[in-house]
Amino acid sequence: MNFQFFIVAVFACFLLTGCAQNASWHSDEVARAEKKSFTVGNVQRHLKKGMSGGQVAETLGSPNVVSTDENGNEVWIYDKFSTESVVSASNGLTFTLSNVAGKAARTSQSTITVIIKFDVAKKVRDIAYHKSSF
Repeated sequence: MNFQFFIVAVFACFLLTGCAQNASWHSDEVARAEKKSFTVGNVQRHLKKGMSGGQVAETLGSPNVVSTDENGNEVWIYDKFSTESVVSASNGLTFTLSNVAGKAARTSQSTITVIIKFDVAKKVRDIAYHKSSF
């Protein structure tokens, strides 16, 4: 009987260790994603004139569009769209959208567009952004 308990305890340790590693990995991924989150505050805080393209890419990731302006200088465009849904039930539990009885739901959407213009030396010359929520 003690041997069976030992086997179960060892198995439980392996299982919990795997879950802890997955939770740690997920936490790191969330932190990495937050670093690259597109908010007006992050754009204002992290992007500065004179930055290189590498610094911009490290901060915001790859742009959605790369083009050139009338002078042949690079222009990077980041265009992000997000949807947030909040669902709450009267008993404090959260249900799927198909469960209609006794719940309140709210969905909001937002977009942020960031346009970064570079100069001849490939340094940030101008930063423009627009955010809308609906």
